[in-house]
Amino acid sequence: MNLHEYQGKEILNSFGVRIQRGRVAHSHKEAVEVAKQIAAETGTGWWVIKAQIHAGGRGKGGGVKLAKNLAEVDSISQDIIGMMLKTPQTPPQGKKVSQVLIAEDVYYPGEHEPEEYYMSVLLNRETSRNMIMYSTEGGMDIETVAEETPHLIFTEEIDPTVGLLPFQARKIAFNFGLSGVALKEMVKFVTALYKAYVESDASLFEINPVLKTSDDKIMAVDAKVSIDDNALFRRKEYAEMRDLREENPIEVEARAAGLNYVDLDGNVGCMVNGAGLAMGTMDLIKQAGGEPANFLDVGGTADAKRVETAFRIILKDSNVKAILVNIFGGIVRCDRVAQGVVDAYTNMGDAINVPIIVRLQGTNAKEAKELIDNSGMEIISATEFKEAADKVQEVLAK
Repeated sequence: MNLHEYQGKEILNSFGVRIQRGRVAHSHKEAVEVAKQIAAETGTGWWVIKAQIHAGGRGKGGGVKLAKNLAEVDSISQDIIGMMLKTPQTPPQGKKVSQVLIAEDVYYPGEHEPEEYYMSVLLNRETSRNMIMYSTEGGMDIETVAEETPHLIFTEEIDPTVGLLPFQARKIAFNFGLSGVALKEMVKFVTALYKAYVESDASLFEINPVLKTSDDKIMAVDAKVSIDDNALFRRKEYAEMRDLREENPIEVEARAAGLNYVDLDGNVGCMVNGAGLAMGTMDLIKQAGGEPANFLDVGGTADAKRVETAFRIILKDSNVKAILVNIFGGIVRCDRVAQGVVDAYTNMGDAINVPIIVRLQGTNAKEAKELIDNSGMEIISATEFKEAADKVQEVLAK
């Protein structure tokens, strides 16, 4: 589950990570009032206005601007709220901005020049260990840094049995070239950040940039945070932060129905039970010359109601030209699945306007095929993987 920047910063702050202070506003008038409050608390005379959407690259799209007085806070907020913000990480049409973060200006003059760094905490799936990735090239796309100057990216892996050790936090600070107060501040920052990552059940904390201010404070100026969906049952306070406006509406509907669904860009809808079989089915579709339109795992049950719900969700995608149902009957019998498909087809009537190929293998697969073949409905049955692929290829060629 992705969070907005202001929500991620709230979590960081709760674990003692120094952040760029600010508050969210939903209108330009509220933005002015928030700016006044922040000025009173921090003494700042300039404010940063940041669009709050689940996407990076907001500054390049015009979603992050500096206001030097309250009049500019008003006008800039009015321009940003309601705009369709387009960045490299949004859909082509962009995302509508419903709120802005009004944050204090932290690039104030002082004894030293401010410096920007990059830092993230995530799981290294190759080693099954958490790692801290960091670079002196803060404020830039980390992908660009990795491609053009990979020697400027460092990683520190953490042994899960002992956690982040003090020498590792100091090593990170040394690699940034810090000393004195700034080094001590960075050690505290890294230690608190890793604690926040672990104890909030996050799957990603990305801070870009981490700022060393002109008076050697270390703080998070931005925050991209993702919480592990599987941990939300014990993180109710984080689950309440979910902004459904930022998520694919079809995926939201599928989640509410208890279906595991991921929207893709292809033309063949998939209905499968089991993640491994779903991945194999997507490969099957590719080999048949199609492109998967979704990942949909109906789970261990596939009764008529569940199958019908899955069909309706798949058909919300206008790009779908065919649907492949690929079920292995282990816990659930194939003939029951077949009856569910037939009942769903009957209930939906003209709502099903694309060919459906059904491959059922496992318990009572023979009876299931006979049931579908004798249903009198325009459902194409298959038994083997290659046969299903050929059927997909045939309907796409028409």
